[in-house]
Amino acid sequence: MSQNCIATTVKTTFSRATSVSISINASPGTVWSLLTTAENYPGWNSTVISIRGKIELGGTITLVSTLDSAREFKLKVKEVEPNQKLVWGDRQGSRVYTLEEKAHGETLFSMVEKIGGILFPLYGKYIPPFNEAFERFAMDLKAEAEARGQDQP
Repeated sequence: MSQNCIATTVKTTFSRATSVSISINASPGTVWSLLTTAENYPGWNSTVISIRGKIELGGTITLVSTLDSAREFKLKVKEVEPNQKLVWGDRQGSRVYTLEEKAHGETLFSMVEKIGGILFPLYGKYIPPFNEAFERFAMDLKAEAEARGQDQP
């Protein structure tokens, strides 16, 4: 996965995985706060129209994305490792956010979403590509985290 904020997608017969990675000049704590505060997403994230619910282990969120503004995605928060890893998804796939603390107060942010299953060949063609939205998400996160400045990890 490149760190230059160019999303890549790998397709197979039964799945599709899209990933993006970017270096952010802010601590993992700053980035984590943005990723886990649902009500603030529409203010900094141009790919999210709305998000309701609590981003906490076992929680459920309802997300409306610019990729399909007519659909609400009901997602379960599957894994939480504060300041390191967040996973949410549904039966068709999962999105994994990872934060890696780097030197000089930087954070390497990565996001991977894998969707698929036995029926993927039937519905996969109806799912729009994620590359542009992933790149915008990562750039929006970087801009907001860096605007908020450095905090203590």
